[in-house]
Amino acid sequence: MFGGGGMNPRKMKQMMKQMGIDVEELEAERVVIETADGDLVFDGAQVTKMDAQGQETYQIVGSPEEVADAGAGGSASTPAVEGDDPDATARDAGVVDAIPEEDVTLVAERAGVPESTAREALEDADGDLAAAIAELE
Repeated sequence: MFGGGGMNPRKMKQMMKQMGIDVEELEAERVVIETADGDLVFDGAQVTKMDAQGQETYQIVGSPEEVADAGAGGSASTPAVEGDDPDATARDAGVVDAIPEEDVTLVAERAGVPESTAREALEDADGDLAAAIAELE
C-alpha cells in the first residue's frame, strides 16, 4: 500500500485510522483518463482510494497505453456505445442528471429508506446529499 520509509504497515494503518484517513484497495479492471490529446488506458492497474475527512483521493499505479479514443464515452452518465441506452438522448440534452450510486447508498443508509426512495430524494434535491437526507428524516 504505502512505502512508509521502513515503518511497519500495520502501524501505518493504525496511525492513519486515528487521523481519520480511510484507505481502500479497489479491484479495478481498467482505468481510462480522457485528455484533449488522447486517452490513457490502464489495464490491470492497482487503484487505491483514500478518504480523508470526506475528501476522496484516488491513486493509480501502473503503466498506461496511449490511445486516440478509448471509447469510455465521456462520463459515467453517458453510454460508451450510442444506442445502448434508451435514456441517452435525454441525458445528453441535460434532462436527466446521473446520481452516483455511492450517493444513493449513503442517503439510503443515513435516512433508513430504500435506495429507490433515496434516489428520488436526491433527484428532487438536485444531488444535494444533506438536503436529501434532511427531506427524508
